[in-house]
Amino acid sequence: MEGVGIWISWAAGFLILGWLLKALQRLWWTPRTMEKKIRELGIDGTSYRFLFGDLRESMRLYKEAKLKPMPYSHDIVPRAQPFVAQLAKTYGKVYLTWLGPSPRIIIADPALIREVLLNKTESIGKPKPSRVLTYLLSGLVTLDREKWAVHRKIINPAFHIEKLKRMQPAFSSCCAELVGRWESLLGDKESCELDVWPELQNFTRDVISRAAFGSSFEQGQRIFQLLDELAKLTVESFANFQIPGYRFLPTKTNLRMKEIDAEVNSLLRGIIAKRETALQKGSDVNDDLLGLLLQSNESQMTREEIIDECKLFYFAGQETTSNLLTWAMVTLAMNPNWQSRARAEVLQVYNQEKPDFERLSQLKIVSMIIQEVLRLYPPAIFLLRSVKAPTMIGEYTFPEGVQLLLHVLLVQHDPDYWGKDANEFIPERFSEGISKAAERGGLAFFSFGGGPRICVGQGFAMAEAKMGLASILQKFSFELSPAYTHAPFTVLTLQPQHGAQLILHRL
Repeated sequence: MEGVGIWISWAAGFLILGWLLKALQRLWWTPRTMEKKIRELGIDGTSYRFLFGDLRESMRLYKEAKLKPMPYSHDIVPRAQPFVAQLAKTYGKVYLTWLGPSPRIIIADPALIREVLLNKTESIGKPKPSRVLTYLLSGLVTLDREKWAVHRKIINPAFHIEKLKRMQPAFSSCCAELVGRWESLLGDKESCELDVWPELQNFTRDVISRAAFGSSFEQGQRIFQLLDELAKLTVESFANFQIPGYRFLPTKTNLRMKEIDAEVNSLLRGIIAKRETALQKGSDVNDDLLGLLLQSNESQMTREEIIDECKLFYFAGQETTSNLLTWAMVTLAMNPNWQSRARAEVLQVYNQEKPDFERLSQLKIVSMIIQEVLRLYPPAIFLLRSVKAPTMIGEYTFPEGVQLLLHVLLVQHDPDYWGKDANEFIPERFSEGISKAAERGGLAFFSFGGGPRICVGQGFAMAEAKMGLASILQKFSFELSPAYTHAPFTVLTLQPQHGAQLILHRL
């Protein structure tokens, strides 16, 4: 027995030694080797700091920035991304940073971004997502290569223009209910103060629930609440997840994130089961997103994959558009002349009729405004890619394993591409379309991404935003409330930290 104990001790010792060597390689040798290769390319940037890289400094600056509001200005990069803004001043448009032990090349050059998104899709793909992020973002947005192609093919038809037109009753009902609720809040008064951000969150959640899943906001309300909590926990705990083995520790945050994930999955299974029962009885012929996913289930997608896609669209399908509409209202409150021009166009096209899909294309001014808001306040402030094999981008040959962070916010605020007035709200930039908006070439506007992986829901989001904004402009004018604090910040998406308090006026 004593000999067995000795052998067990030796085996355990070797296992621990092997784990330590593997950890040392991942946390020290590999990062140092990669840093040397990257610097040999002529790329400058921060030096690797053990375990956390730049995370602690980035989080410190982020927390400091959150404590201070800013003037009514669209020069938001220093507040929303203080660490990146600081490094950009020092290192330019291509530089090295560290997410823990992983090297990240920040790219804010539109010509290089075009190459990455449009021309190098064979050797550059999506990185393997961090475990902490997979609780929240999974499915199409994280898949790569063949698996991505299969899911994209299945999901694409749900967002074709003909399908979007058939979603009009859901869109119209949600718009009418939003406007009706605001009219009720006004009552006999001519004006009232309202934080429009939670209102617009509920609106876009209702739209995605009805149009993509054939349910209502009330049915999905618990899912949305849980995803909100999960997003906050994800940001708060992100730095800790760079510590090897941290996600396995029974901390309060880890246990809560697992509980939320399990409850969301359970709720989605219930929604899916209910739809499957209806399909089997022949009483449900919906060809919305959920219907298409279920029809593909037998041959191409597992139940867990369907749940992942539902989770993604419940979160991303409402989060991005609610932020876009919120920033659009804030920006139009700052620019009453553009608000008046947009309202005049809406009334000319629709008068007092409910906005419909057929005439959305006639809203030229509204479209220009939305594009300019997307430029200044992109919901997703960067795109992430991973180099799968040594790849030449411009003058650089990036080694395998490097992550490329394509910085939407930096590029879309850069005076080199948008002129000296890059931080001003000038919708006329888009009067001749997106391709002619920027002053120089490359991909200087990519709020929805670009290339084969351009956002599958772009048409859905733009139609929803136009119809929602048109419905609001028909019935109300609005201005900033004295209670409003301009404080853009990032919790996965670009949000108003203290809400969006406006004064609504009945027309």
